[in-house]
This record gives sequence, C-alpha cells and structure tokens, in this order.
Amino acid sequence: MSFTPLTGLHAFVTVARHRNFSAAARELGVSTSAVSQAVRQFEARLGVTVLSRTTRSVAPTEAGRRLLERSGPALEQALDGLRTVMDTGDELTGTVRLSVPELAMEQALNAVVPRYLAAYPKVSLEINVDSRRVDIVKEGFDGGVRMEGIPKDMVRVRLSERMRFLVVAAPAYLARHGEPRKPEDLLQHRCLGMRMDSGEPYRWDLERGKRSWRIPVAPVLTTNDRRGRVAIAEAGAGLAYVPEPDVAPQLESGTLRIVLEEYAAWVPGFFLYFPSRKQASPAFRAFIDLVRTR
Repeated sequence: MSFTPLTGLHAFVTVARHRNFSAAARELGVSTSAVSQAVRQFEARLGVTVLSRTTRSVAPTEAGRRLLERSGPALEQALDGLRTVMDTGDELTGTVRLSVPELAMEQALNAVVPRYLAAYPKVSLEINVDSRRVDIVKEGFDGGVRMEGIPKDMVRVRLSERMRFLVVAAPAYLARHGEPRKPEDLLQHRCLGMRMDSGEPYRWDLERGKRSWRIPVAPVLTTNDRRGRVAIAEAGAGLAYVPEPDVAPQLESGTLRIVLEEYAAWVPGFFLYFPSRKQASPAFRAFIDLVRTR
C-alpha cells in the first residue's frame, strides 16, 4: 500500500468506520500492517494523532472526529464516482463475502447464487454458513442474511417471501400420544428442540388472529442439526417446531403431519442486509441488484 495523502485518508476513514484495523484491511484488500503503516504515515504528515489505539479498541481522537466529519463524506462521494466508472468498464472481478444461516443458503440463495456466478464468471463468492448473529462489519463481510434482528443502521433488501413455522409429528407418534388441540397442550408432549449456533434455543412461537403464544417446552432432545431432528421426528420420537420448507417433502409423502396448523406462526422471510450501497464494491452492488430483481 504505497503512501499518498489520499491513501492515508482512505485508510483512516476505513479504520474509523470499522473501529478495527483487521476489518479495514479486509475491505481494502491489503494486510493489517499496511493499513497501520498508512495511518501512521498519515498522522506524521498531518502532525496530529487521528486514531486512539488501545489493545482492545480503536477510535477517532477529537481531531480525527473533526476530520472524519469534514472529509469522510467527500471521500465516499469520490470513491463512489470511481466505482461508477469502473462498473461501466471491464468485466467485474473480486470477491464477495456473505454471512448466512443454513436455511437461507438452502431456501433463499439457491436461486440467486447460480445466476450471479453465471453472469459474473470472474467474481468469487465466499459464503460463510453460520446461524450466529454475526457483526458483518467487524468480521469483514460485504453483507449478511437474516430474518430478524437486523441492526437499524443497515440497508435491507428482501430475499425471500414470508414462511410459516409449523409443529409437526409422525402419524405413529400421534397414534400413541394423541394430538395437541391447543398451544398449552404442547407442555404435555415429547418435544424435539433446536439450538442455534449462538447457543440460543429456537422459540416455539404460535399465533392465531391477534393473539400469540410462546410455549416453554422442555425438550427430550435438543440438537443443532436441522435435518437430523426432522429424521428423528419422522421416526416417531416427538413433536418438532420447524420452518415449513424443511419438511415440505415429508408433509407431501405423509411421513409427517402438521398439528395445530391454525396456530402456525408466520415469519417475515429472509433479507440481505449491508452497511451502505455507497461502501459496496462493484461486485457486491451487482449482487444487490440481482437480489432486487429476483
């Protein structure tokens, strides 16, 4: 990363936005040491410290905040202009990094990804499948996919339609234990729980009209394996609370049945989210545009 005042300013603004040298380096496509050196040289040229560094955090100093307020927007505008020119030039290249949960990978991205790779053969997609609530900025991702809990400062684009969460069971289980007729009946049944990678259990949320229930089931089994849990439910071990796409084949074949269908809860579906289109690389902006026209 050869030093000029502009590269120094770019490095400073990127580090200040991420509050992290490593994440800034990933965005800029250089090493962490190169970014650190560029910022040091920039500070030496200015004769003032613009970033306060500790072992745990990085933050702009008072002088850095003033510089960021005055120069940050102008730099982003200039970079956006350069990206626009690049978009109309040579074929897109680079890497797009996404953080997505497993269900989204299977049910929402399965149609978009092949189209994108076919349209932009020189772009590499890196998709990290993880159900944790990932800080995409801190961990250096271009974007993420979630159903809910998207930070308010993020831009979001719908990736899939709404879907239902269902309570299902095998006919053999229902023959032995009977069928629940109301949400509270679930407390008397053998339930198969699901735990996300974050350690949080899936909540058994039900709704009917304007009323909603959150049933505190005591699972006889808890796993983070979606397919394994469905297979165990098919074997008659208990009730499972699942997104409808996970059990569509089993419902069609009859190996699983929906119970309490009138209480099935709707969730909003998946959204692609990202910090700002202005900060996006040309390759990621092309991905965003493809999602918008899915």
